[in-house]
Amino acid sequence: MTGVWIVLGVLVLASAFGLYRRATDGRLRAVTEIGADTEGSEPVPGAGPGGGHAHAGDRVSADELGAPLGERATLVQFSSAFCAPCRATRVVLEDVAGMVEGVAHVEVDAESHLDLVRRLDVRRTPTVLVLDDTGLVRVRAAGAPRKADVVAALGTVIA
Repeated sequence: MTGVWIVLGVLVLASAFGLYRRATDGRLRAVTEIGADTEGSEPVPGAGPGGGHAHAGDRVSADELGAPLGERATLVQFSSAFCAPCRATRVVLEDVAGMVEGVAHVEVDAESHLDLVRRLDVRRTPTVLVLDDTGLVRVRAAGAPRKADVVAALGTVIA
């Protein structure tokens, strides 16, 4: 009888984790710089509270990415070779970058850029960063974001 309770407990915990993961996967969150004055800054539409924090070093250069930054914003996608959601994310980000003038999409192979992955605290693929025109990380998402959410996040960055 004890084995049945253990199996039921594991199923309940796995289901709860799956529901949590489904709710948070791909959600774009505004990044605030620690110690920065956030008064007057615009929240990302649909983003939940506690979006995480950037540090003073969370500015990414064109040299680190291996591609030029966009004139208005840059969509950076960290991917890996066997990541199925990365392919769908690539399509979404390329489509958005093509729709909005001055926005570039850069895909970074996480395995080849481990120093950048560690510095930016990328824990899974795909991870999407929205950089402003200076390369400062303004918005991030772990998982595959929806197209409408990416467009809304861009609106807060390039406004």
